[in-house]
Amino acid sequence: MKTEQQIRDYFEGIAGYRLKWKKRNRFYHRSLEKYFSFLIPENSKVLELGCGTGELLAAVKPSVGVGVDFSAGMISVARRQFPYLQFICAGAADFSLPENFAGGEFSFDYIIMSDLLHVLWDVQAVLCHMKRFCSPSTRIVISNYNFLWEPLLKLIERLGLKQRSPSPNWLTPFDIGALLEMEGFKVISSFRKILVPRYVPLIHFIFNRFLVNLPVLNALGLINFITARPSVCAVKHYPVSIIVPARNEKGNIEELVLRTPVFGLSQEFIFVEGQSTDGTWEEMLRTRDRYPEKNIRVLRQSGKGKGNAVREGFDTASGDVLMILDADLTTPPEELPKFYKALSEGKGEMINGCRLVYPMEKEAMRFLNLLGNKFFSWFFSYLLGQRLKDTLCGTKVLYKSNYENIKANRSYFGDFDPFGDFDLLFGASRLNLDIAEIPVRYRERKYGTTQIRRFRHGWLLFKMSLLAAVKIKFI
Repeated sequence: MKTEQQIRDYFEGIAGYRLKWKKRNRFYHRSLEKYFSFLIPENSKVLELGCGTGELLAAVKPSVGVGVDFSAGMISVARRQFPYLQFICAGAADFSLPENFAGGEFSFDYIIMSDLLHVLWDVQAVLCHMKRFCSPSTRIVISNYNFLWEPLLKLIERLGLKQRSPSPNWLTPFDIGALLEMEGFKVISSFRKILVPRYVPLIHFIFNRFLVNLPVLNALGLINFITARPSVCAVKHYPVSIIVPARNEKGNIEELVLRTPVFGLSQEFIFVEGQSTDGTWEEMLRTRDRYPEKNIRVLRQSGKGKGNAVREGFDTASGDVLMILDADLTTPPEELPKFYKALSEGKGEMINGCRLVYPMEKEAMRFLNLLGNKFFSWFFSYLLGQRLKDTLCGTKVLYKSNYENIKANRSYFGDFDPFGDFDLLFGASRLNLDIAEIPVRYRERKYGTTQIRRFRHGWLLFKMSLLAAVKIKFI
């Protein structure tokens, strides 16, 4: 076993040959750059620990980019290649920022640790030190070798096809997750990529674009990718906007207002009416005028569909916390404080309702709808790398600041979702937001009829899922 100093000496010794080795294995390194660029939006503030010669940091196109490495030789090469980035020669467990970073205190949007954990002398010490450069919204993005590849990687090193690594730590995703949790971080998602780490015409495309993303085969992927965030303990309180899209829900409007508990610093109801024929619009106006203390606002949507109604309600909301509550009352308004508590206490960054835990009332969900919900919950968990049990529950809660970021990045998927659920879930996943679920009691509708068309809407949802698979998974 090498000592910590021997590990430092080893990397210092190979610094002069690093670019040569990277060129020989450029397919692998460009693949890493592609995946990190997918996870990290351009113009983010990025810190890379173990930056080596700086190519990965430059590839994610940061607005502020800082690389840290204990090899002076590596840092010298990085500075020559990328003079517009900042590089610090120091250990990942004890580095500090220069004075021009607000007296040395600075937080980053993203912190990268790529192919680093397996050579660190003390992983936990690095994670502990890293916390001082994090804000509650910071994302940690880690890549490390799948331990199943250990025998093959050692063989490749002996054959001179890969640069040797000194005394590697073989950490599983579970090991990494446990260390992150111990140091105050929470894993958001985990996935594997790359079955063929070298360029082989057609073969690399089939294996790395498609086969590695399939269940079972995914376990063989060479690289584990893990995203994490700081655990948030401080409880804050926020003004709340409750957006209620409604079409032909006249009999539920007043009851919804009266049954919603008081929580948060303040509340506003934003009813968005969608071309009703039963007097829903007039009932919204009557309820608003009867209960002025409830701070009710009434809008008529300009387009069609629940997704359009939700987006227009969000755009006019004044609260820091945005909530969607369906006007059919199948999700009881009394459940909303649970969602607010989970968000304000940092249990997640988007709180999604889950109707598939508690027993439902007899007519709450038809059998084919239940099967559809179970299929989409499995498929979304597979796509997003986060466990979701119910993707189609209408009740969703998030910070307005995060919604604005989802909106700003909507062009990646396109304006394709008439329901709004997938738009928010895909957008949250694209931004590495932590999605948590709250079980709710799903009730039978008491007024009106469902506006869900099982086969037509089910087919549309399936097509949207395939689009997301291309945009999120098979990249």
